[in-house]
Amino acid sequence: MADEGKNRVLMRIADALERLAPPPAQPVDLGAGDAFFWDDAGAKVIEPFDSIDIDLLTGIDTQKARLLDNSSRHASGHAAHDVLLWGSRGMGKSALSKSVVRALQIQGQDIALVETASDQLAKLPALFDLLAREKRRFILFIDDIGFAEGSSEPRMLRSMLEGGASQRPGNVRLYVTSNRRHIVPRQMSEQDDPINPRDAVDDQLALSDRFGLRLGFHAASQDDYLAIITRYAAAHGLIFEREDALLWAKKRGSRSGRVAWQYIVELAGRTGKPLA
Repeated sequence: MADEGKNRVLMRIADALERLAPPPAQPVDLGAGDAFFWDDAGAKVIEPFDSIDIDLLTGIDTQKARLLDNSSRHASGHAAHDVLLWGSRGMGKSALSKSVVRALQIQGQDIALVETASDQLAKLPALFDLLAREKRRFILFIDDIGFAEGSSEPRMLRSMLEGGASQRPGNVRLYVTSNRRHIVPRQMSEQDDPINPRDAVDDQLALSDRFGLRLGFHAASQDDYLAIITRYAAAHGLIFEREDALLWAKKRGSRSGRVAWQYIVELAGRTGKPLA
């Protein structure tokens, strides 16, 4: 009888714990939704999918046209490149990657963005298996990628881009941002290494070579910086003074699209206006 009583108590405890536990997460439908984030726990819908209106992105017209054209080809099922967007911080690499996908969605194209972190590279084959089952097209976006010296991840990524067993499926293209043109930093010691120094350099450059389209983003000139602010200000009904905008950039030690947007936030705050 004592054992029977214990069992009843244990069953009640188990029932209580089951009620307290959250229900298991339902698999995300990758065939619907505009954008997703993927990590160890699986895919999650990014809702709402916030991106800057592509027409507001200023000072990067060439990069914008080329990335939009490549993305449109991919969305239409035509041949398209994996893309490396490299260069100065805050000049719109990430914003443009997201904005082109959103622009195509507004046009009615069945394409979605899947964002993941660079520390998930080893697990990307599992994601590729999921995406390959879908009929729609995907842009796999990896922001601010970088590798520790001696890491095997650059070779892993090279394999995914071209020629490896874990190569990304045909309905997926990788859009990767980096502050460095060749992604992996080159060390001065390479020039002094007597053992095949050229091989070491070639091994590093081979990764960036896997991207069929490489778009450079450079620091904004003063005119570009003011043009960015002018367009943002017009879109949000704000008035600014040229010298005030330049002083804002001077205090931050740089001119970029990010600094320009931060100035717009400051300007809107001063005048008591919200920004959507």
